[in-house]
This record gives sequence, structure tokens and C-alpha cells, in this order.
Amino acid sequence: MKAFSAAALGFLCAIVSQAQTVPSSAPQTNTSYIDAQGTAHITRVVPVPQTVSPGAQKFLARPTPDVPESLSVAQQRAMIDAWQAKAGDAYRQVYPASIASGTMGGVPVRIITPPVIGAGKGDRVLLNLHGGGFMVDSGSLTETIPIANIAQTKVVAALYRLAPENPFPAAVDDAIAVYKELLKTYKPNHIAIYGTSAGAILTAETAAKIKQLGLPLPGALGIFSGLGDFSKPGDSQAIFGLNGLSGHLAVPALGVQLPQYVARTDAKDPILSPLFSDLRGMPPTLFVTSTRDLLLSGTVILHQAFLKAGADAQLVVFEGLPHAFWNNVDLPESRDADEIMAHFFDTHLGK
Repeated sequence: MKAFSAAALGFLCAIVSQAQTVPSSAPQTNTSYIDAQGTAHITRVVPVPQTVSPGAQKFLARPTPDVPESLSVAQQRAMIDAWQAKAGDAYRQVYPASIASGTMGGVPVRIITPPVIGAGKGDRVLLNLHGGGFMVDSGSLTETIPIANIAQTKVVAALYRLAPENPFPAAVDDAIAVYKELLKTYKPNHIAIYGTSAGAILTAETAAKIKQLGLPLPGALGIFSGLGDFSKPGDSQAIFGLNGLSGHLAVPALGVQLPQYVARTDAKDPILSPLFSDLRGMPPTLFVTSTRDLLLSGTVILHQAFLKAGADAQLVVFEGLPHAFWNNVDLPESRDADEIMAHFFDTHLGK
């Protein structure tokens, strides 16, 4: 799960990679062998799906070298910060919004405000918990600018402390601190908490912690490509990498996932891994993933747990695209995903 520590690196690798010729050793047929332990040893020849947009087909067809990640945390942060700033500028060309910096509850935040606050939406706010494997910020702009613009609602992005310097529960503590500050101004049912990837996980963790603390729960949650169990990998992590079927795919480690974040905490701790938490009474929650998402399994497993607990939990699965594809402003499917997310918050806040 090492590559998961920098979710946006997949997009950068795809951009900088050079065209490759098909090596003679590349499989040309489908094969499948199940060994005595039940492990599948397979090869698959998978064409670009014709069921996605032409832009998505082009995106999926870009050659990506099968090279394992070898960057230090500092190098990852420098690269992702540069990408996030550039991508944020690109998003603002499509979705105008103003960006301000501030502090809430002692936690640095970005405040994203659309050109127009929608009618009746001045008393609403969205709290974003960005993605990036808990180690980098790969979403405080790309995950917030389009949602703020489409929903015509202010978004606060919490710049929570990062691992490995600050493992669990630092990020949860920071999210709670910002949420408590928002509760001083906004009614809880007028607040939504959402995030992508690590931010999706953190959203579920924060909701579980809010319930544990006896605080009022928010009006809605958005869990966009996440998981709820750090004790073992999901099936999709053995099939897909950050770029889906392209790029390097390491064999998923058995046992504890993302140890840099988990550190010494029991992997089945009910806040760290909300799958083991009491999810009864959770607010309406939107889950979003895609069929080539390495966290497809984690997302659907947590969605099922919410359903079993009686929550109003919706699941949207996009065709053919990889992890957190909505961070790519050029894809028509990204616009569709952002509109679904914004509409969900519009529908459920204020009730």
C-alpha cells in the first residue's frame, strides 16, 4: 500500500511518461491458475473500454512505466504541492472561486468561496478533509473548488497534520477541532463532511469520533474512494494501482495497511477503522468509487456496513476509471462526479 501514500502521483507519472512499445514478453492471451492456497495467478489482456468518454479513453490509454515509487516523503510533498497548485489554477478556470487562508480551532485551513452563495445557503458549510495517503495534500484545492462552485456553498478545507511525523489520531483530532469551531457558527445539520481517498477514510473516522464524543452529527457525509478497515487489504488492491491497470502494481501487504499512519494503534480500533465502530445513526452518506479503483473494495465494504447499520447510504460506481479520477479536470466524468457530490449535499443539508 506504499503507493497509496501519494494519490496524485499517478496523474503526474501519466503526464511525464513516454510512449512505450509492447515488449515481446507481454501476455497476449488470458490465463488463470488457482494454486493450492487459493491465490489466483492471472494474466489479462484488457482493451480500453468503449463505455467511457473519448477523453477518458485517451486518459486510460496513456502509457505509464511499471516503475515502483522511490521518492522520499519530502520529495513527494514538494511534487504534490506543485501539482496541487497548478491543478487548482486549472480548476479555477472552469469553476471560479476565491481562496483564503485561515485557522480554525488551531488548525490551518483553506476557505473556498464561490462567486455567488446560493439562495438559502449562507448558513451552510462543507468541511473537506483532503486526500493524499495521510502524508501529502493532494486535494485541498482540487476536491473543493468544483464542489464550492457547483453547490454555491462555502467549503473549508482542513490542512490536518500529516504522517509519518503525526500518525493517528492527529488527523482525527484536527478534523474534530475544526468541526467544533464550525459548530459555533453553523447548525450541525447544515454542515457536511467529505473527502477523497485518505480524506474519505478520515471522514468516516471523524464521524465515528463525533459520535463517540457525543457531539451532534453533521447533516451529511461524503466518502469518495475510501476504506474502513486498516487490518487487511481489500481485493481490489491486488488488482489495481493508482492508475488502475497501468503503472506499477505491488503485491498488497497482508496485515496492517499504511503503517506510517496506523503506527502503534490497534488496526481494529473503532475510530481508526470505522468498520468496527457502531455506525447506527450515521447521517445520509454518499459513497463514490469506480471500477478500476484500488479502493473499490474498501469503499463498497464500508458502504455495506453503513447499510447494515440502517444508514441512508448511497453508492455511485463510475465505469472504467481509476482511483480519484475526479482530480482530473479534463474528464467529462469528473464534472459528472462533482455534480453528483454537490447535488447530494444540496439535497441533504438543512433537513
